[in-house]
Amino acid sequence: MKKLADIQQNFPEWYQDVVYASQLADQAPVRGCMVMRPYGCALWEEMQKVLDTRFKETGHQNAAFPLLIPESFLKREKEHVEGFAPELAVVTHAGGKELEEPLIVRPTSETIVHYMFAQWIRSWRDLPLKINQWASVVRWELRPRPFLRTSEFWWQEGHTAHETYEEACEEAHRMHHVYQEFMEEYLAIPVVAAFKPEHEKFAGADQTLTLEAMMQDGKALQMGTSHFISQNFAKAFNITFQDRNGGVSYPHLTSWGVTTRMIGAVVGVHGDQKGLVMPPRIAPIQVVIVPIFKAENREIILAAAHKVAESLKGLVRVHNDTRDFETPGAKFYEWELKGIPLRIELGPRDLEKNSVTIVDRLGIAKEIVKISDLVHIVPQKMVEIQKALFDKAYELRSKKWFITDELLTSFGPRLREEGGFYQVGWNKSKESVEALKEYGATVRCVLPSKDARICFHSGKPSECDILIAKAY
Repeated sequence: MKKLADIQQNFPEWYQDVVYASQLADQAPVRGCMVMRPYGCALWEEMQKVLDTRFKETGHQNAAFPLLIPESFLKREKEHVEGFAPELAVVTHAGGKELEEPLIVRPTSETIVHYMFAQWIRSWRDLPLKINQWASVVRWELRPRPFLRTSEFWWQEGHTAHETYEEACEEAHRMHHVYQEFMEEYLAIPVVAAFKPEHEKFAGADQTLTLEAMMQDGKALQMGTSHFISQNFAKAFNITFQDRNGGVSYPHLTSWGVTTRMIGAVVGVHGDQKGLVMPPRIAPIQVVIVPIFKAENREIILAAAHKVAESLKGLVRVHNDTRDFETPGAKFYEWELKGIPLRIELGPRDLEKNSVTIVDRLGIAKEIVKISDLVHIVPQKMVEIQKALFDKAYELRSKKWFITDELLTSFGPRLREEGGFYQVGWNKSKESVEALKEYGATVRCVLPSKDARICFHSGKPSECDILIAKAY
């Protein structure tokens, strides 16, 4: 197996090595696409379970909409089509004939969803309408990277319609908070929850709320977004309803989504030179048991390992590695590469003492514990590892978060070379944003604070605090 690139010297290559070596994904024959392998799918499914439950708890229902969208639908909302035009994949022929109207392979589903909303919404009694879809979308990517940027990716997209401006605004912020809670409590990734500046918001939206994480190389990663669309698409698709006063009104809309990019975030935030490090709460396998045996004691050791596995079922997601054709050392290497939070080793000497050896993926401890104590110790280890991962990621972000009133010419070279988050002032000028291109950076979000005195580029009085970073 290929040795992983050095995480400190070549993070981008290390990232790709880990994704492929750990069998999260493989390269597809179509440029810019990937094949999500069973281990990657299992991780995505764990994320889906949590989020799908949360969506339903907040009143949303799952639905499914077509992959192909009439080109004319996108043209109804000018900002929307302009925003997505460079990324669109278009079908012009089908059934051996040229189509009368080209079909767009969905880059997102606002247009087709809102077309259907116009058929379903008649009265204020039909509101709120809260829909979610699990699907894949296509946005033609020039610089692909597995999970972080691919031409086709998997996601969920929520779409809602509301009677009032206030209800829609509240919905957009509610789902933004649901995402933040999931990322921090399940993925163990600290995120900055704020909103995008005007030039970075979703095409056609009034406001875009974002969640920004920091990878280990100091680059930012947009983890998810929630858009307050208000009435733009409602007017474009003539979605109207009879209001409580008997008049005709347009509903206020939202949309929000997270993608398989979250898998890339788990790799890039928590991984190390040995490979993946899985947060226990979303790890497909939380505990792996490695029986250590020879031919003469094989059956006794395997039977004991089976009993240990059975005792842990229902408490954790456990896998008993009973393969005869791999050595214990090879198994240790594989499960460390795949980031399994906790390994239990069981050999003849352990069995004589009714004990096992437990090894956590973070290398915090290697302990010998009684088999009877595992049902108490293992769940506690999951909690400890989860917290340790979040704390480690938070500490790294804190070290690379720079608050400054310096001008870009002063901190720009460090930003270019070292990365990191730079909290600075901004006077909301386009010229300031353009100046960032020289350093390969962008405005990631507008922060709620207003501490900076001057704009990072012009030196004029600042109107708001922003976060600047290089990004994936």
